[in-house]
Amino acid sequence: MSQPVGTLPTQVTGDLYAEVQTFYARQMRRVDALDIEGFADTFTEDGEVVHAGGHRQRGRAEMIAGMRASLPRYQDIAVRHWFGHLIIETDDADADLLRVSYYTLVTQTDREGKVNFQPTFTVEDELVRRDGRLLTRSRVIHRDTPAAPPAA
Repeated sequence: MSQPVGTLPTQVTGDLYAEVQTFYARQMRRVDALDIEGFADTFTEDGEVVHAGGHRQRGRAEMIAGMRASLPRYQDIAVRHWFGHLIIETDDADADLLRVSYYTLVTQTDREGKVNFQPTFTVEDELVRRDGRLLTRSRVIHRDTPAAPPAA
């Protein structure tokens, strides 16, 4: 998934950029610590995630159930989610809505310290502000694939 470059109508403030970065740092530390309920709490009650394979989870309860079912995959490994190259867009019609696109890399480290890199993804989020707090309302995850070569 590629993001057009240079198409942003406005640039966000440094304070907003830092707030969004901090939100993601806290959100990912929860998921990496396998704090399933804490991670789900960073989404709106009706929030949804569309995974790269097309599987959709709606609402916190469905997210929690899906993550609990996946817990055996994470036995004896430390998982880290690394986000970068955030593009943050505000919405003139809704001051409480942010659209954020970013790249993510996931690493898994075993007990011997061997690091395994997972495929990379581009993620598109809609963040909303509720009671002064950022929450994820929507997340769409795209597995990265090579770009098509330019036409001759």
